[in-house]
Amino acid sequence: MILHINIVNSAEVPIYEQIMNQIKSAILSGELKEGDVIPSVRALAKDLNVSVITTRKAYEGLEAEGFTIHMPGKGSFVAPQNMELLREARLVEIEKRLTDIMEYAKPVGISTGDLKKMIDELSGEE
Repeated sequence: MILHINIVNSAEVPIYEQIMNQIKSAILSGELKEGDVIPSVRALAKDLNVSVITTRKAYEGLEAEGFTIHMPGKGSFVAPQNMELLREARLVEIEKRLTDIMEYAKPVGISTGDLKKMIDELSGEE
């Protein structure tokens, strides 16, 4: 399995989070399946031209969140997933982010209706 991760150095999102988010997305989409091996910390760091510390931080985060498991001497693997639990966790995070966006928009007069229109336009669902 070849893992395609794109790092944007100019993004506000830290590199380790970019790595985590893209691996999580690959797992949630089914591109990576339970038991699939993910590249070693050193190999991924080399491929992405980032520090081993950054990659290790991403892998530790993935393991802490239950997306991967590490077996000493064997590597890291995609952990068994409870998709309903993962979906619920993602919904909670989306609700938090949408609340933040609504609070950010309110002082400059951007209404909830305006935000809904923006979402529809961005998703192509007008």
